[in-house]
Amino acid sequence: MENDAPDNRKKHYAFQRSIKDYGMGVIIFGFGVFMLAAPKLGYDFGVDDLYRYMFSGIWLLYGGWRIYRGYKKNYFR
Repeated sequence: MENDAPDNRKKHYAFQRSIKDYGMGVIIFGFGVFMLAAPKLGYDFGVDDLYRYMFSGIWLLYGGWRIYRGYKKNYFR
């Protein structure tokens, strides 16, 4: 019975952290998509297209990484 408590705590922590990773990943990924589609939506940031593509690519990659990390749930190595 005493051995179940730490395992249950780890599962709860992994669940909370995966939800946070999913949420932050979707938000960051959404910023990347928004930056790509901004001119078509009527937003002008006054930034050169090359920099806009670079920033949106970084946000897409990092958002994808956060979603992947939430999926894998490999928090305890």
